[in-house]
Amino acid sequence: MEAHLPLIWALILGLAVLIYVTLDGFDLGVGILFGTTRNETARRNMMAAIAPVWDGNETWLVVVGAGLYACFPLVYSVLLPAFYLPLTLLLVALILRGVAFEFRYKTVRGRWIWDWGFFLGSLLATFVQGAAVGAMVGELPVVGDRFVGGSFEWLTPFAVACGIGLVFGYMLLGATWLVLKTEGDVHTWARRRILPLLAAVLMFLLIATIYSLASDLRIMGRYLDRPWLFVFPALGAVATIVLFFSARAGRSDCTPFAMAALIFLSAFATMAASFWPYMVPFTITIADAAAPPQSLKFMFYGAGIVVLPVILIYTAVVYWVFRGKVRPDVEYH
Repeated sequence: MEAHLPLIWALILGLAVLIYVTLDGFDLGVGILFGTTRNETARRNMMAAIAPVWDGNETWLVVVGAGLYACFPLVYSVLLPAFYLPLTLLLVALILRGVAFEFRYKTVRGRWIWDWGFFLGSLLATFVQGAAVGAMVGELPVVGDRFVGGSFEWLTPFAVACGIGLVFGYMLLGATWLVLKTEGDVHTWARRRILPLLAAVLMFLLIATIYSLASDLRIMGRYLDRPWLFVFPALGAVATIVLFFSARAGRSDCTPFAMAALIFLSAFATMAASFWPYMVPFTITIADAAAPPQSLKFMFYGAGIVVLPVILIYTAVVYWVFRGKVRPDVEYH
């Protein structure tokens, strides 16, 4: 059992990252879409569509951070100095949008301030997440077990492109969530944005692939060594096709969100499988980074068996209780 604990915890943290990206991804996407319309009724509908779940979605970010610190402290010690600035910006952005979410209902004359706060907080939080992923794909300067780069090492052209790409990706998730949860004008408005956003995501993926090949990034060489990796992009391609025809037909409200989530799943699986068995590509492996067996065992019986199931259960309960459409005449506050 002890020999498999590093692998078990790596899979648990990977699952937590995937859940966070999917759940907080759609509410960040709604926040960005919020800033693209000035219609107050539409904005209130958008906020009502994510009101019961948005703060709970961020629980998974805490799980990832705490789990990484406890189970893979070496990775934590490398990534934290590498991403001091983007992590600080992420926390500031999440705090800003959380405050704005509540305060915009308490004022009229100053509402525009909190509207901008909600939009910019969502946009900034999304961008720095994508930029951080891009920096990891491009490989961080790590010597031994230490990060040796500067404060802006993460801010490369490829990382910026990944940040912009994730903005479009989260907007796509947000639009499909609004289709799932709203009715009337907002529902129609959101459905019309699915195909342009899907085109933007595909354009980003094409540019990222071309850049990776031209720059000879090591992650692309993994496909030659592991041809089975193409299964995951193929899954994403199928989901993209289904999403395209579903959005054009306009008959199902559930399928667009399911397919958008599947696209993210395939992208995450592609990246994770390409990095395997590294946690910091391509320098620190899961085995190298794992905490002592006693710590992993304590975390497994404490957090793995008790805490994580509770989080999963209450997350499922919240989504079940607040299932169904948001009525245009009913607001969160």
